[in-house]
Amino acid sequence: MIAPLTVDLGQRSYPIFFGEDLSANLARKMGELQEAGRKLVIITDDAVCRAQATFLAKIAGDIPVFEVPSGEKSKSAVKLGEIWDFLAAQKMDRGGVVVAFGGGVVGDLAGFAAASYLRGVDFVQVPSTLLAMVDSSVGGKTGINLGAGKNLVGAFHQPQEVYVVTDLLKTLPDREFAAGMAEVIKYGLLGDEALFTQLETRSLTVGSLALAAVVRQCCAAKARIVEADEFETAESGGRALLNLGHTFAHAIEKVAGFGVYLHGEAVAVGLAAAARLSHRLGLVDATVVGRVEKVLETHQLPVRLRESMDRGALMTAMSSDKKVRAGRLRFVVMTGVGLSATKDDVAQADVAAVWSEVGAT
Repeated sequence: MIAPLTVDLGQRSYPIFFGEDLSANLARKMGELQEAGRKLVIITDDAVCRAQATFLAKIAGDIPVFEVPSGEKSKSAVKLGEIWDFLAAQKMDRGGVVVAFGGGVVGDLAGFAAASYLRGVDFVQVPSTLLAMVDSSVGGKTGINLGAGKNLVGAFHQPQEVYVVTDLLKTLPDREFAAGMAEVIKYGLLGDEALFTQLETRSLTVGSLALAAVVRQCCAAKARIVEADEFETAESGGRALLNLGHTFAHAIEKVAGFGVYLHGEAVAVGLAAAARLSHRLGLVDATVVGRVEKVLETHQLPVRLRESMDRGALMTAMSSDKKVRAGRLRFVVMTGVGLSATKDDVAQADVAAVWSEVGAT
């Protein structure tokens, strides 16, 4: 049994529960909320419905379920509008609760629906993918994509509770598990050298005895960062450090077309690019770049673009990223393994050179 974890945000604090099978706990919680007269809905996707039909049946009971197509394209204004209409049709009031059961797409989409419907209703996260468990379900960032870029519309809206059910990972496709490992590796690189070294020594798989402990370790790391800088307002460092590799990754996702790369796959290339940028800036030596790329490849992740992309298009996509401040793009760089910092005075020539190194033309 792994001990629960609290994200300490004052009145917005909430627990994260961990377990192999928390269906009974969830069903009991749902029943308590219904007995209190609170309206519940579950938002999920078609892939989760198929893979986790038994688990969903255990927790849902007579709770209405809204299903979206799996994949990044569902993080759209169209699907958001459909969920709003669904909530209205269910006569959800301000005492209602939205339950997000799925990966990062479902969590971001359902969370933003909860943040915006009736100016905000409660929601609960039940992540079904490794990536969502270690990263997107914790911290309260919700949102959707626009044609101009990823996550450009959204809100900070903390969940009431998070249930991390590790047995759900047993049906996760290998590609999705690998994508989640990109975020695990990120946590090692940005602030936990021991975790990174552990991943160098032995690769993590669904069957690894250490998996549950590593998931909690990542959640704890994110909780500490979010507690210190909930709304990402720190002048340097702070919550922005969680974007290590993501400035590159979001550009890849936009230019390739949302869904071509899984988010974690784009992050993996982004981490390799961030390591190369850090080396180019004289912050780490070449051996660090090699270590980063070896760990990514060991966990079945790409370190270069699968197919060449236009470097100019990638640079343009970066310029519309939400991390631009006063016209300057903020990068997260490595100053060592397990050490990171934000930097906003990076020369465009250095960024362009890194894009070339990872396969852009």
